[in-house]
Amino acid sequence: MADLIRLLPDHVANQIAAGEVVQRPASAVKELLENSVDAGATRIVLVVKDGGRSLIQVTDDGRGMSAMDARACFERHATSKIREADDLSALRTKGFRGEALASIAAIAQVELWTREPEQELGIRVLIEGSRVRTQEAMATAVGTTIAVRNLFFNVPARRQFLKSDSVELKHVLDEFHRIALAHPEIAFQLVHNEQEEYNIPVGSERQRIVHLFGRKYDERLVPVEENTDFVSVTGFVGKPEFAKRSRGEQYFFVNRRFIRSNYLEHAVRKAYDELVSRESFPSWFLFIDIDPAQIDINIHPTKTEIKFRDDRAVYAIVHAAVRRALGRFNIVPSLDFEPEPAILAAFAQQQAATSPPREPVPAWRPHDLGAFQAPPRPNVAGWQQLFDLGGTVPTPAPEAPRPTEEPRVIPWREHEGIPGERPVFQLHGTYIIAQLRSGFMVVDQQRAHERILYERNLKLIQLGAGLSQAELFPRHIELSASDFALVQDVMPELRSMGFDLEPFGGRTMQVNGMPAEAAEEDPTRLLEGLLEQLKHERGTLRNERHAILARGMAHSMAIRPGRVLSTPEMHDLIDRLFACEMPYHTPTGKPTLITYGLDDLNERFER
Repeated sequence: MADLIRLLPDHVANQIAAGEVVQRPASAVKELLENSVDAGATRIVLVVKDGGRSLIQVTDDGRGMSAMDARACFERHATSKIREADDLSALRTKGFRGEALASIAAIAQVELWTREPEQELGIRVLIEGSRVRTQEAMATAVGTTIAVRNLFFNVPARRQFLKSDSVELKHVLDEFHRIALAHPEIAFQLVHNEQEEYNIPVGSERQRIVHLFGRKYDERLVPVEENTDFVSVTGFVGKPEFAKRSRGEQYFFVNRRFIRSNYLEHAVRKAYDELVSRESFPSWFLFIDIDPAQIDINIHPTKTEIKFRDDRAVYAIVHAAVRRALGRFNIVPSLDFEPEPAILAAFAQQQAATSPPREPVPAWRPHDLGAFQAPPRPNVAGWQQLFDLGGTVPTPAPEAPRPTEEPRVIPWREHEGIPGERPVFQLHGTYIIAQLRSGFMVVDQQRAHERILYERNLKLIQLGAGLSQAELFPRHIELSASDFALVQDVMPELRSMGFDLEPFGGRTMQVNGMPAEAAEEDPTRLLEGLLEQLKHERGTLRNERHAILARGMAHSMAIRPGRVLSTPEMHDLIDRLFACEMPYHTPTGKPTLITYGLDDLNERFER
């Protein structure tokens, strides 16, 4: 029987490899730009025609190549980046596999000009389908230029799978953005069909983002900086109010290499919990610097996948860095609460008559109040006291949290008949309309109550001091084996919120008491809803589990649309909302209120 196994010819092997490395014009763009970066370039020019099908040309002012290297670089597994396997654990360059140029040359017509600084003449190499057609000395600038023409000219089936020029150009732009973002110390230029698309000077990371995505991004960015002995995280995240309904500017870079990671994306998205809805996508540009020995980038030829030796530590640090950045820079929007002069005068007179003189304090800002602080209780509407009074009126000390109080919306009788109290009214049993100096705001009463209850529940879990209302007749809930185990696992948190539960034999739980504010709720429905959220979200950290329980309880217990509120109840709801740590969004990121300015009204009335 004849032997069946034989070595493939080099040009066939190169075409097979090209299928992994070069999937479309953008793949070639990525490889060529990365080679220019590794060559120490300070300026890189990318020229593209017809979305990259007809021409991809990259010119850099890097160190160039010798005549020998200019020929050898097109051989398979020929690389200047590593010498032995141990070098992979200290890798800082973009390329290292020695496959890119060989793969590109196998499926395109490639022309190379290059010169080293110490040489008077450079070298020109013309290669087509892995076969060298020309190699000659010639005058050329220091650095390297590579022109790739007629991509997939010898693989017509592959060429037919390319999309329209506009779609292929979009993929080229994506790769250009990734390389340009990772290296703000390099100037970049992009020309498509003889039209200049970008001409970006050297600058900072923030300047690079603005140059690529527009001036509007300058005000949307929140800086991130977290340095540890293990890993450092720097860069920027977008303010929540600018989150989009579709994916866009989400970038991770590890040691200045763009990567994709669902795991790290989850860490960032968790940091935005309570700030954006799950259907929205905030922007981020995060640069992770870590010892190369702690990662493995040699997973796929495109080198966009990565493995961390301690992925949980990286996850925790990235999550904490983003969360801290969002909190530190107070990314919530501000409201105009400055009262009319007449109201200010009336309030100041009443305050002077009822309070001893104190030192002036700075104007109030929404984030000055911590979570679960009870609203101040002078004899004026609580939220009116939160107005910017120019630092002339003292801020009463907030009351300590009182977990023993029955936590519900209680009318404040002292609100009645207060001079200067702002008008509020309810719309369709769902919204509360309140006047602002420059317009008005609309509060969603259910969402506002949900935010209030969420922060209260979270604090109760932390303090372990929830109130329980005993059941006249204990009820029994039959659970599945997994749900029964889960209830036992979260029993301390459930008791902290006011559940009085105990095993009753088998997989049955006996309900002796319910949270005071949920006394009228069906315990089976409420408990099963909480368990479903826990199973769905699978919080791996204890504080995440606390947030899931607090969020589920708040959603179940919040007042529903159609509930009619009295004027004192409406004032109280707004009081308690603005005593929250994050009053502007529900725990799932949906807005609790929106504002309308007088300018909007004037425009509608054509004033």
